[in-house]
Amino acid sequence: MERFMIGQSGRFDYNKHTRDFKPSFFGVEACLLEEEDIKKLIDNANREEFNIGIHFPLRTKGWRLRDPQFLSKDDDTRESSYKYMENEINFLKEVKPKYILLHYPKPVLLDKSVDWTNWRFANDTEYYFEDSYSYENFSAKSEELFKWLSDISIENDFIPVLELDALNKYIYTTDLLKTLLDKYPRIKICLDIGRLHLQDKLDKNFNSFEFASRFAKYAEVVHLWNIKVTDNVEYNHYPTLPDLRPEEGWGDIEKYLEIIKKENKFCKILFEHRSDLISDEELESCYNWISNILNEE
Repeated sequence: MERFMIGQSGRFDYNKHTRDFKPSFFGVEACLLEEEDIKKLIDNANREEFNIGIHFPLRTKGWRLRDPQFLSKDDDTRESSYKYMENEINFLKEVKPKYILLHYPKPVLLDKSVDWTNWRFANDTEYYFEDSYSYENFSAKSEELFKWLSDISIENDFIPVLELDALNKYIYTTDLLKTLLDKYPRIKICLDIGRLHLQDKLDKNFNSFEFASRFAKYAEVVHLWNIKVTDNVEYNHYPTLPDLRPEEGWGDIEKYLEIIKKENKFCKILFEHRSDLISDEELESCYNWISNILNEE
């Protein structure tokens, strides 16, 4: 379980930390904390000797939205996004995170033929439709981001991680992302299992298992949670319990992890779930099941 992590978002919840975090775990991924909670996070990390990962941003109120829009068509928005990232990354020098994770792409590009009602957006500036954004533009702005992140990560000694958000055809039908990851090897990705499962069910052109197999070797962290997708979408960020059946609409967690571990035996596993929905015994069952899958030969 030395690769396992828990999340702390919105506040440093000490009750959650006491219940969910185990001494053998790698660390905590934190997001959107107030100043007092940032101090609690750092104090606990120093005392318990765990690592800190950042789900950007660590601080609240840094910009008008949580996620910077580095792919925006609007020059001012793009420029302010880079300034926002630079300010927050400079602030994190004292925190010394192992990695800093940002959502990519942002804004996302959506296929008009897919019903995205169940995908969460802060507002309509967080997406464009694919047919309004050329491949050439997407490629150029993506490379600009990769180069910038690579350079600033060297200066500040952290691993840049891109959490893959809603995935567009430029990502899953071309070699663009693979080419950029190979060209800028400091940059890693986050495979979010709940998102992969949801898009697999919503988007007939997207095969989440093929995608996971193709990109698992680039993963620094896996965000692990489950969601039930049938005619309805239910149980968002539900814990990955062994009795949740894929034939009933749940994500096939074992299949995802079997694919990932063939390509990558070192990525972190962040339990991005609502542990408050289950008992202590079920939480222990969740940890043990995932550990057994990862450690089986």
